[in-house]
Amino acid sequence: MTGKAKPKKHTAKELAAKIDAATTNRGGGKAGLADRSGIEKGGHAKLECPLCKVTAPDIKSMKIHHDAKHPKVAFDETKLNNLHATVVAESSNKPKPGIRGSLKK
Repeated sequence: MTGKAKPKKHTAKELAAKIDAATTNRGGGKAGLADRSGIEKGGHAKLECPLCKVTAPDIKSMKIHHDAKHPKVAFDETKLNNLHATVVAESSNKPKPGIRGSLKK
């Protein structure tokens, strides 16, 4: 006879939550490092404040930031830095450790 406290089968909601947690990138660990650091296309942050270099994901958030932190300066959308427009890509030509080229004698 089984107890009443815990059902033996998983619910559809629980299974869907497990699948979602396993397949969605939450930005943690090595997978989200580039996204958090903003190296590749600015990460989640699209806009950068020209006055204090704070980043924001959209124009509305940047307007809220500007009104709160820079109330004496007029807000101008054209002065914002679009981090997604500039591509920051640095490729290094240094050989990677542990990887050797073809050895010919």
